[in-house]
Amino acid sequence: MTLVRDLTDESAPALAQELGLTSDEYNRVAEILGRTPTITELYMYSLMWSEHCSYKNSRKHLKLFPTDGPHVLQGPGENAGVISAGDGWAIAFKMESHNHPSAIDPYQGAATGIGGCARDIFAMGARPIAFVGSTRFGTLDKERQRWLFENAIAGISDYSKGMNVPTVAGEVYFEDAYEGNCLINAMAIGQLREEKLIRAQASGVGNLVVLIGAPTGREGIGGASVLASAEFGASDDGESPVVEVIGVTGDPDEGRRLAEACLELLDKGLLVGLGDLGAAGLTSSASEMASRAGNGIEIDVTKVPVKEEGMKPFEIMVSETQERMLAVIVPEMLDEVAAVCKKWELLVTVVGAVTDTGNFVVRAGDEIHGEMPALSLADEAPLYDPAMERPAYLDELASFDIEGLAHPQDVAELNDTLLKILKSANICSRRWAYENEETGAHPSVVVAPGNDAAVIRIGDENSTRAIAASSDCNGRYVYLDPYRGSQIALAEAARNVSCVGGDPAAITDCLNFGSPEKPEVYWTFYQAISGLADGCKTMGIPVISGNVSFYNESAGAAIYPTPVVGLVGLLDDATKTCTLDFKDAGDVIILIGETADELGGSEYLSTIHNTVAGEIPQLDLELEYDVHGVVRALIGKGLIKSAHDCSDGGIAVALAESAIAGGLGCTVVLDDGLAPHASLFSETQSRIIVTCDSDSSDDVLVVLQEASVPYSVIGEVGGERMLIDGAIDLRLADCAYAYNNALKNMLEG
Repeated sequence: MTLVRDLTDESAPALAQELGLTSDEYNRVAEILGRTPTITELYMYSLMWSEHCSYKNSRKHLKLFPTDGPHVLQGPGENAGVISAGDGWAIAFKMESHNHPSAIDPYQGAATGIGGCARDIFAMGARPIAFVGSTRFGTLDKERQRWLFENAIAGISDYSKGMNVPTVAGEVYFEDAYEGNCLINAMAIGQLREEKLIRAQASGVGNLVVLIGAPTGREGIGGASVLASAEFGASDDGESPVVEVIGVTGDPDEGRRLAEACLELLDKGLLVGLGDLGAAGLTSSASEMASRAGNGIEIDVTKVPVKEEGMKPFEIMVSETQERMLAVIVPEMLDEVAAVCKKWELLVTVVGAVTDTGNFVVRAGDEIHGEMPALSLADEAPLYDPAMERPAYLDELASFDIEGLAHPQDVAELNDTLLKILKSANICSRRWAYENEETGAHPSVVVAPGNDAAVIRIGDENSTRAIAASSDCNGRYVYLDPYRGSQIALAEAARNVSCVGGDPAAITDCLNFGSPEKPEVYWTFYQAISGLADGCKTMGIPVISGNVSFYNESAGAAIYPTPVVGLVGLLDDATKTCTLDFKDAGDVIILIGETADELGGSEYLSTIHNTVAGEIPQLDLELEYDVHGVVRALIGKGLIKSAHDCSDGGIAVALAESAIAGGLGCTVVLDDGLAPHASLFSETQSRIIVTCDSDSSDDVLVVLQEASVPYSVIGEVGGERMLIDGAIDLRLADCAYAYNNALKNMLEG
């Protein structure tokens, strides 16, 4: 076999630059190979050494994260992280971004983001059981933003329905900062028996490399890995990103059949290794599988089923066609593997073999189009430590004079303020989105969307075990204080899971930032992951998987730094859960935690004063940990009927949400000594509102006293009004109308 020489010493550097490799990176590639690279090799290196695939600007600092814990079976480094869930069951989960593709085609961008996450899950041997979405858009007064939002939600919904996997939780924010660069983060969760855990490794010299699923087309060539490694420009209208439209589409039915086939193959013990073909396609999957096993791998592109005649070797190697998996099998199992794939109406093709050379060889029959060390592709991208500089805006915004603003004083003004916040885009009900996904009726869903976290039953039909899941991040907080804002994202995710009875076990993350080449952005990134890492260590919550998404900018303007935390908690008994809705008239309302005057970065400032400024709330992680623990204890003992965290919008919004959900009003007295607007809308952390019947209240108070957490009895459930301490006097029906109809009204323009 002969090596194809399709580039000269002059043409190779020019192509490398066009593909995004720096001159130093190109020289490094030539040094590794000891010769001028081929076209195929340059494409493969350019993608594997892109920011999206290599994490070359973040990998050094990601080592700050704690990755070990009592439940961890598989930490970072595989397709997904895996934790033990008890009784031999395990949970795999991973969060990924599909931001840049979704800004071009929100429907397919979101759908293929969900599909890619699902493949990460069953690549570990786990059956997908739930999706969680975390999305950000510009404000809905703009037609393009409504189009992005509606189509992204439809893409998530249709793909999850097609796979018969519910989308059970998530969050949606609308801020001007995301207008030019929406964020579509998707988290997939799956269950498996611990003994069925498999890794994406190309083990066993002489074993066959098999491609399963859709034929390969030209979709996404130069796609996710390139798009996610460069910022958008802007078109003449200042809104639409100017990039080449790349047609990556998803087929949820084929995704479902692919999952079923892979799970059957794993259950029958027919696979040695299994990997997902996502960004960079065959290149990433094959090189990573070979590198993890310390082996080489050979791919013959003439064996790869293609959609179009005349595809070049580099196109086949970097195509991002969806619904494909790469498997390693022993030769004797080929017929059985083929039979399973035929049953699920999937193509299955032997495209290569595992070797002992350590090299990744790409050939077309007798012509070699690439031969390079697999390790150099997967693990030896150059690592950078960009310059950092504290943003100048932080001091100015932190010292903003909140008290100098005109604040509501009387009941009429405070009523109007609460109604405006309830129907604001970042507070109002997301029912339009999650009802469109029809998740509540899924048999595994114990606590449906619309609560602080979702609860999903796991195991077989006799199992009482469950998991709780939530995703959280307030980008305004991180913008104003990246260290503490990231810790608040972790704290709120854990608080939400605790409110339904889940014990936080581990997190995945999706770290969304602007260009790392800008010192102020990179300083923010470093502070954010430092805060998140320190918070995880203090709370004993490991990071087992994740994703970094840089270059989220449009026309030079970066998004708010948005390190989304996806958290999974464990429940031994699925019957011992809690929801946020008020249950019965006469129930006692108790606030766990206490309120301070903390309006910096709040929804109150944003909605009422159109301001993002001030010092964000303080966070005592030890108090936060204790509050979570005592709420879980109260749920476990069956002493409380509802639990709801106080976060965006403050205690007034939390009370209204519980009242609206339960169809019962409340009478509340807030004896905190604060001005009414601060008492109602402060976003002080570590607070949870719980209710219990009057006969249980003494027992609840004993538990709270023994836990040494601050608390106060603040009122009673009942009636048809929201009555708060001489400050709020509203019909519950008016609150419900404002809250439940706002999103639909905004979408109608």
